[in-house]
Amino acid sequence: MNGDPGYFGPESMMWKVNKEITVLFGGARALLMHAAHPLIAAGARQTSFYQRDPWKRLIRTLSLQNSVTFGTKAEADDSAHRINKLHEVIKGEDEVTGGYYDALDHEQLLWVHACLQISSIYFYEKTVGTLTEEEKDKYHKENSLAAEMVLVDREQMPKTHNELKEWVIEKSRVKDYLVKTDVAMDVYDIIGGGPVPKHIKPIWPFIAFTAFNTLPKEFKDIYGIKSSKVKTFLVNFNLFLLKFTRPFLPPFFRLIAPARWAKQRITKSPNLRFSDKANY
Repeated sequence: MNGDPGYFGPESMMWKVNKEITVLFGGARALLMHAAHPLIAAGARQTSFYQRDPWKRLIRTLSLQNSVTFGTKAEADDSAHRINKLHEVIKGEDEVTGGYYDALDHEQLLWVHACLQISSIYFYEKTVGTLTEEEKDKYHKENSLAAEMVLVDREQMPKTHNELKEWVIEKSRVKDYLVKTDVAMDVYDIIGGGPVPKHIKPIWPFIAFTAFNTLPKEFKDIYGIKSSKVKTFLVNFNLFLLKFTRPFLPPFFRLIAPARWAKQRITKSPNLRFSDKANY
């Protein structure tokens, strides 16, 4: 298994985007977007993840993305299987809206997938570099395989990255599609100042600030986040500063650990072309 590059490999857009530490900022942003959907919130309320372990949902979401992107095929399959088994029991009537939530429902699965994808691409472009439409669509196509592994219906998925982004925007503008629930405010409080793991505590205020202030307007309205020219300037200036300094940082500060481990794993394989190894 040492040389197994997994489902994508180092020349894929999945590796190119998901290996960046700054793309993880999108995880906090996506979590806020997830929680604003009342049926996603209802599933979280059933499992009590936010109350028992506020970081469990965020870590689970990012761990799946990292396993599918950088793990071996066996590791990716195992992660997807565990998520799917967990989702089988998350269903019921939402006590807030009266709607039916089901963690295996296509639209609810797609919402979780889409919010993470558009947030990842957003932060990549803000902190690393601009992507062409072709590159974003290649990422979307590759990520569609990852979505299919956790039972998103690929046939019903928007065909391009921009169509996926527009789908989220259109849905968020539907009356009562987004709701300020107790779970949404729990997530707001956790992102804003909840118990933060020690290893990310020094940079968490900045991550939280960017997560809140890069949300689309419809989500800011749900959370009561006020926009201002000063906030916009501070966000854009700091993200630009990250983008400017990134090339000068060593890999430890630029690349997430699973990506660095995957690089070590695949370079042990004599079957990979030199360009595969060097491209990383």
